[in-house]
Amino acid sequence: MFSLQTMFGRGNQFYSLLEEAAQAAHDAATALHRMLRESDRAPALDAFKLARLREREASNKISQALVDSFITPIEREDIEALGSALYKIPKQIEKFADRYALALQQLEHIDFAPRAAMLEQAAGVVVKMVRLLPKMKLEPMKQLNDELRALENEADRLMLELYRDIYSGRLDAVQMFLLKEFFEILEKAIDRCREAGVVAYEIVLKNS
Repeated sequence: MFSLQTMFGRGNQFYSLLEEAAQAAHDAATALHRMLRESDRAPALDAFKLARLREREASNKISQALVDSFITPIEREDIEALGSALYKIPKQIEKFADRYALALQQLEHIDFAPRAAMLEQAAGVVVKMVRLLPKMKLEPMKQLNDELRALENEADRLMLELYRDIYSGRLDAVQMFLLKEFFEILEKAIDRCREAGVVAYEIVLKNS
């Protein structure tokens, strides 16, 4: 006999799939931070490829589940929006890693690790927010949203400091270009985390 409990149980698979996607994004951020801390070694890109593969698989499962499922625990548009936001995080991180591997010799003197640590922290907050979704409790979600916003603001402040260095006249043209490009990729990755967090927060705001 097909019961409402069975229907809603199937609907809850979306929370698990969204958490898989969030965890893959966090794993990519962790791999990037580790790579940039170990700058004396040649970059290993396998971890980023694996995280992107996991993210892609989770995204495909979410899309298929939306087609197959009659019941969803939250609005379909919200599931799609959060899934899309999560998908963009490891994509941006892999972009940095691929380019970093190509430009390693020109970047040896630049320490990206502190910014990568912020990205890892932001991706970790996103995982916590996605895990909180089934409970639909506004206050803890708001606290995490505020934490994510503070990280984004700090990243923006660090970018302003970077621009002062870029336009100080101490760097040659190649150094200026590389600094600007790579730090902007990292900043955009943090922005992607923020965007995913906003979607999660708005879902709870709507349903609490």
